Amino acid sequence: MIELQDVRKCFGSQTAVDRLNLNVKPGEVFGFIGPNGAGKTTTIRMIAGVLMPTEGRIHICGWDMAEDPIEAKRRIGFIPDRPYLYEKLTATELLQFIADIYGVDAATGRRRAGELLERFRLSTRATDRIEAFSHGMKQRLVMCAALLHDPDVIVVDEPMVGLDPQGIRMVRDLFRSLAEDGKTVFLSTHTLQLAEDICHRIGIIHRGRLLAIGTLNELERTAGVSEADLERVFFQLTESQ
Repeated sequence: MIELQDVRKCFGSQTAVDRLNLNVKPGEVFGFIGPNGAGKTTTIRMIAGVLMPTEGRIHICGWDMAEDPIEAKRRIGFIPDRPYLYEKLTATELLQFIADIYGVDAATGRRRAGELLERFRLSTRATDRIEAFSHGMKQRLVMCAALLHDPDVIVVDEPMVGLDPQGIRMVRDLFRSLAEDGKTVFLSTHTLQLAEDICHRIGIIHRGRLLAIGTLNELERTAGVSEADLERVFFQLTESQ
């Protein structure tokens, strides 16, 4: 579903991501972790088609992001770390707008919007302007918008920012459910416990390079530790570089 081949991204003389190779399968929740400035958000934005790589290829569901960007992006639902929304619209109006962008027919769009607003505990605020929403509510509305067109790939950058405990549990359950439905979830997070709890595999990036990838047990072997949690593995790998 997601394939990165020798992906490199430079900003001037600075290399933010260096020769990254990844393959994330359908039905997988893949965690992507690293220190601040490691290249996580740059990678996320390249996968989502917001940035283009300096070198390398990105394929989404078989579509080349450089050669067929519209088809590749149709398959993606992108949840950024900071929600940017048209705040003078109501939640319902925003979702209608998103449905139009993705070519979702009106009846399906209304049905999907209603289901998602109910799922994310926003149905009672559906006709309120977004400017009146809290940060956590805006984050949940962004998730509704990202899922409205039923994408095969969900790309997520720091999903827990601004969420209350109930919202955090909702998001955990959501990602598990999406994977069970055969979707691919690519998740960048600083919340190591979340990655440990729900991710099938985890990649650790540091200074633009992928240090290790695998299940927690495989990462333990790479780090040379046993019966460790992800936090210990993470620090063992990143502090040794």
